[in-house]
Amino acid sequence: MSEKGFSSVGVSLEDFLEEEGLREEVYAEAIKAVLAWQIENARKEMSLSKTEMAAKMGTSRTQVERVLDPHNVAVTLDTLDRAARSVGKKLLIELVDA
Repeated sequence: MSEKGFSSVGVSLEDFLEEEGLREEVYAEAIKAVLAWQIENARKEMSLSKTEMAAKMGTSRTQVERVLDPHNVAVTLDTLDRAARSVGKKLLIELVDA
């Protein structure tokens, strides 16, 4: 037992997600949520409307909505890169050891 009278029980969240076969899905959605949040914040800082952002990206406002939807993980890297550039940012992707 720990100082407060609690013992650690069970597995870590990561282990649980792995056991349930949900780890990759949860990680993908978490990454997309962070990217969508960052792009949306940058868009608002620039006082850029979604229609203006779409024009800068060379796409539709509907596509901008997909980029900004934290649950939509089916957005291509090219689209994310164009979204980042439309708000004055650069998309950086990095491989790290697992």
